Amino acid sequence: MGVQEQEQVLCAKVSKSYTPDMVGPEMIARAPFKTDNSSNNKDAKVLASDALPLPVWLTNRVFVVLFCAATYYLMRRWGEKKGQTHLRILSFGDIIALVVVVSSFIYLLGFFGIDFVQQAIRSADGQWDFNEEAEVLIKECNVINPGHTTTEVPEIPEAVKQPKVMDTHDNSTDEEMAYAVSTGAVASYSLESSLGDAKRAAAIRKRAVELTTGRSLEGLPIEGFDYSAVLGQCCEMVIGHLQIPVGVAGPLLLDDFEYLVPMATTEGCLVASTNRGCKAIHMSGGATSVLLRDGMTRAPVLRFVSAQRAAELKFFIEDSTNFQTICTVFNRSSRFARLQSIQCALAGHNIYLRFSCFTGDAMGMNMVSKGVQNVLEHLQELFPDMEVISLSGNFCADKKATGVNWVNGRGKSVVCDAVIKGEVVAKVLKTSVSALVELNTIKNLTGSAIAGALGGFNAHASNIVSAVFLATGQDPAQNVESSSCITLMEPANNGEDLYISVTMPSIEVGTVGGGTQLASQSACLNLLGVKGASAKVPGSNAQRLARIVAGAVMAGELSLMSALAAGHLVQSHMKYNRSTKNLNANSVVETPKNKCM
Repeated sequence: MGVQEQEQVLCAKVSKSYTPDMVGPEMIARAPFKTDNSSNNKDAKVLASDALPLPVWLTNRVFVVLFCAATYYLMRRWGEKKGQTHLRILSFGDIIALVVVVSSFIYLLGFFGIDFVQQAIRSADGQWDFNEEAEVLIKECNVINPGHTTTEVPEIPEAVKQPKVMDTHDNSTDEEMAYAVSTGAVASYSLESSLGDAKRAAAIRKRAVELTTGRSLEGLPIEGFDYSAVLGQCCEMVIGHLQIPVGVAGPLLLDDFEYLVPMATTEGCLVASTNRGCKAIHMSGGATSVLLRDGMTRAPVLRFVSAQRAAELKFFIEDSTNFQTICTVFNRSSRFARLQSIQCALAGHNIYLRFSCFTGDAMGMNMVSKGVQNVLEHLQELFPDMEVISLSGNFCADKKATGVNWVNGRGKSVVCDAVIKGEVVAKVLKTSVSALVELNTIKNLTGSAIAGALGGFNAHASNIVSAVFLATGQDPAQNVESSSCITLMEPANNGEDLYISVTMPSIEVGTVGGGTQLASQSACLNLLGVKGASAKVPGSNAQRLARIVAGAVMAGELSLMSALAAGHLVQSHMKYNRSTKNLNANSVVETPKNKCM
């Protein structure tokens, strides 16, 4: 068979082996193409290198023997010198042996080491240089046999050819890169670090999502947001930002200060209702608040071989001397962290340690977790048989409505109260004191008890908490325990006025870290005068924010309860909380054929 016939056969195999559906990473990984000239001649001798024209098998054996012999010689010589002469004094034979050892080691490392590295690279990235080599070979085949009728290999898309790791000098268009992300050729999570441009990375990822799902994200904006601010601390795999309207309620007169409270919400009437409550409080002389406690918690769960050993740890921690030592270890984690208490609870041979600590103006979850980790490492040395099951054992309790938070508190525990004048109740709230007192008892207390509520003895505290949390950059999920609230209403001044209070034992807020550093949220904190950390009294800004949240909740409770008592709730919501957008006017609701018997 001639050379041309061999090439035609090879071309036929190439065309048969690679079909259009194989183009991409799968075909690349399976590419059998090689450009090594030695593969065309099995009888050709493989030489060590151009500079050393000896067969590889002979050269390898020579250098292995030289390396072993020279090493043995040097070891024997150094053994003879020990105790008789300095090791640094070398004879001519010693120098020759050292040169032989170094040169043979370099040769052997280069020969075997490079092959090892290549094998490792091949296993990590099956592409190598297939694209260029395959295309060249296919073009040659087309020249040799232009009339061949096998399936043509389509051109590999430029997006697929892009390397998995890109740099800032990458010249690919956004559309090509989005296609590469959608096909999996480029890792979506690596766009920010590869491109060095967080905004461009978000735009490419957004387009990749559209290509993957086939659904438009036209209404999700990219412009008008600093994406570098969220990188590494607020959000991952970013594809845009949401637009939530921010309203303002107030002024809220609280502790002799007036506050305009920012509220981010999409619920109509919420800001207007809270604003009415603020007006009623302001016209009655304002409200007062008191901070009962300030401590963020974290509760790891540990396990021992027996309940007795778990109890020994409990008694050890409750000892005042040992607790002081633990405090010292804990407080090293931060200049603001101050351990307050450790509450121990046993369940069989498992023990839960609920750490509570002051965290300054930060919400404090990361701070307390770091301190707990340091303490656990300290206790591990004293109790080697202690097994750490989890840094969080749900006795904290984070993002859950629990009895331990309701009774012992978590974050900031605040009570806020006010006396609303009877004339204000009548003119502004459009109801009466007696009606409000009766409704609060039947609805917020009795009704919640029947429902089995845990911390939910209120009308809609979570509405206000969520709106203020979103506006000021708090963790929205912590609305769960932060909204725990009991609202009380009683007649005052011989029944002429109304006494109202809200007790909220676990408001979890901070003015530094997390979403508080984003531009919009930072502006809302600045509106309240609590932006950043307090330079005078650490923690006072976060405490003030918790008081404002409680005051706003009380305003919202006062207004909603008044609307319910006066029968205005449906009327107001029909006026301010209805939307006809995206509704088909000609749609008809079908009546079920089977009627209830």
